[in-house]
Amino acid sequence: MVFGGTKRSPSMRPRVHERHMLGKIGWLRAGVLGANDGILSTSSLIVGVAAAHSAHANILLSGVAGLVAGAMSMATGEYVSVHSQADVENAALDQEKAELDFDFAGERRELTEIYVRRGLDNTLAKQVAEQLMAHDALGSHARDELGLSTTVSARPVQAAVTSALSFASGALMPLLVATVAPPRYLIADTVAVSLSCLICLGGLAAKVGGANVLTGALRVTFWSALAMSVTAAVGTLFGTMG
Repeated sequence: MVFGGTKRSPSMRPRVHERHMLGKIGWLRAGVLGANDGILSTSSLIVGVAAAHSAHANILLSGVAGLVAGAMSMATGEYVSVHSQADVENAALDQEKAELDFDFAGERRELTEIYVRRGLDNTLAKQVAEQLMAHDALGSHARDELGLSTTVSARPVQAAVTSALSFASGALMPLLVATVAPPRYLIADTVAVSLSCLICLGGLAAKVGGANVLTGALRVTFWSALAMSVTAAVGTLFGTMG
C-alpha cells in the first residue's frame, strides 16, 4: 500500500492495542452466575410450587421470597468468599513488604532468578529486576512472584453487589411470567421463557469469554431443564400426597 509516495509493508501498519478478557473475569463470573441462578432457582421454585397445585397467590409469594432470599444469599456468599481471597492477598503483600525491608538485595536476586527461569539471560534479568524494583519494588514482586495484579485482585464489595443485582434481575423474569400467565399455562410458560433466557445467557457468556457459543448455550440448557424437571417432580409428589 502507498501513502504519500511511500510504500508501507504490512509489518509497518499501526498496531491496535490487543484487548483480552482477563479484566472482565471478576464481573463476568459474578454477573453470569447471579443471573443464571436467579432465573433457574426462581423458575424451579415457581414450577415446583405450581406443580403441587398451590394457589396462584402462594406461587407468587414463593417467587418473591425466593428472589429476596436468593439475592441476599448470593451477595453474602460472594462477599465472604472474595473477602477471604482478599485477606490472603493482603497477608502475602504484607509478608513481601517485610521481606523487602529486611533484605532488599536478596529480594532483587530472587526476582532476577524468576526472570532467568522465564528465559532471560542473567545479565538482562538482573537489569530488568533492578529497574523494576527501583520503580516499584513491591508491585514488581506482587506481580511476578505472587502473581497478583489489579486485573485479578479480589474486590469483595463489587462481587457482592454484582451478584445480588444480577440474581434479582434474573429472578424477575420467571416471576413476571408467573404473574401474567394463565394458571393452566403457568408451568409451561415459565419453563419456556426461563429456558429461552438461559440459552441466551449461556451463549452470551460463552461469547464474551471467548468460548464456543453453542456449547455454552447447550450446557446451560441441559442442566437447567434437568433442575426444573426434578423440582416439578418433587412438587407433583408432594401435591399428590397432600
